[in-house]
Amino acid sequence: MKILHVCAEMFPLLKTGGLADVSGALPLALGEQGADVRVVLPGFPAIRDGLSISGEVATLQSFAGEVRLLFGTTAQGVGVYLIDAPHLYGRGGNPYQDGNQHPYADNHVRFALLGWVAARLAEGVDPFWRPAVVHAHDWHAGLAPAYIAAVGHPARTVFTIHNLAYQGVFAPSDFAAVDLPAHFFDVNGVEFHGHLSFMKAGIYFADRVTTVSPTYAREITGHEQGCGLDGLLRDRGEALSGVLNGVDGAVWNPASDALIAATYSADKMTGKAKCKAALQQALGLQESTDAPLFAVVSRLTEQKGLHLVLERLHEITSRGGQFVLLGSGDAAMESAFRVAAAENPAQIAVRIGYDEAFSHQIMAASDVIMVPSRYEPCGLTQLYGLKYGALPLVRRVGGLADTVADCSLENLQEGIATGAVFDGFSGEELTRGIRRIFALWARPKEWKAVRKTAMSCDFGWQAAAEQYMQLYRALGA
Repeated sequence: MKILHVCAEMFPLLKTGGLADVSGALPLALGEQGADVRVVLPGFPAIRDGLSISGEVATLQSFAGEVRLLFGTTAQGVGVYLIDAPHLYGRGGNPYQDGNQHPYADNHVRFALLGWVAARLAEGVDPFWRPAVVHAHDWHAGLAPAYIAAVGHPARTVFTIHNLAYQGVFAPSDFAAVDLPAHFFDVNGVEFHGHLSFMKAGIYFADRVTTVSPTYAREITGHEQGCGLDGLLRDRGEALSGVLNGVDGAVWNPASDALIAATYSADKMTGKAKCKAALQQALGLQESTDAPLFAVVSRLTEQKGLHLVLERLHEITSRGGQFVLLGSGDAAMESAFRVAAAENPAQIAVRIGYDEAFSHQIMAASDVIMVPSRYEPCGLTQLYGLKYGALPLVRRVGGLADTVADCSLENLQEGIATGAVFDGFSGEELTRGIRRIFALWARPKEWKAVRKTAMSCDFGWQAAAEQYMQLYRALGA
């Protein structure tokens, strides 16, 4: 079965968030299931530099001008179609915004082209390879199902929502630039409150819609987390399902991770203590095995609940704990975390920005990984924490609810506890979770048992790949 994935980024070529981890790992897992998988990506310089380009597939005349479609492979052996359009993708900043964090004014054209090229591949522009299924990811690829519908459905389509809050909404005047049939700009189409919505296009036109956890699939059909699209999602009904994301064991594995100070496993934990000592020393924290080390690796946004962490940092430090943060985002939040670290450098360390190697080192060193999100489609951070023995402290929402079992007495007795889970999105609720962590920390035997259970969880990509293969087959592909 030939499957084309359509996305804006892919690890290890280019990563700004969890989408890249998924697009990097899922094609490999599907390949292990016997699928013939390729990916189409925008020609951002980092992506092009990381590929071994073997040749040109076609030169295409598009609404965005002339573009070349190149073919190459990743170091992992995944085939990639690269959209070579330097006038659209060869820019500074990140893939979506300039150096001043302003979205590019032509983003509607830049990412519409991604979907348009996917449709050309579905039509057979590559005479040697034609997909039976086109699987588009998030709003950047949302127009792919629309373009494929516009040319008579030459392939079946799947659209995966990674985060419904980011929808790719543009001015109505931008619709003329993306070369879709005029009647597609309709309530039964890409129109959303008078605007052009890439996310709505994907949801409306795809044969099947998935999201990245079963709980989130239910949540987005309600008003609170539906982001204005809950009615459409309810209408899609049986076409909507949740498939839980996984962890790429070739990248995230404390037993073989070359980025951390010492390797370790659930049965041989000595290396984790060495990782903790190394991080404490590197960040100027007081070197202590007795102080539980809490960590955050995240974008700094309100959605991630990090204002609650700021509000309740004293609940960690007053009990003798330590805190480390790696992330960037909201400027006021960045400043507030920096101030907290400057006032208490023995217990709090903050690094603004993102560093892939450092994120591995934090995960290996930490005792607790905090993910107190307002909403969380799946969350990969807590999955990395489980893998590395950093017990997740999470809110019971989305994929966090699907992956972490609270250290309640009954769960401890049954041997299924893997972290601490709280319910309400408030500082008081977060405090209750912090207190449960400290209560567990005070019982070393139980802490070690929970940690071992956490590290024994299997959240690899095999299960997700099997579910996607079943979904593709159900489409008659």
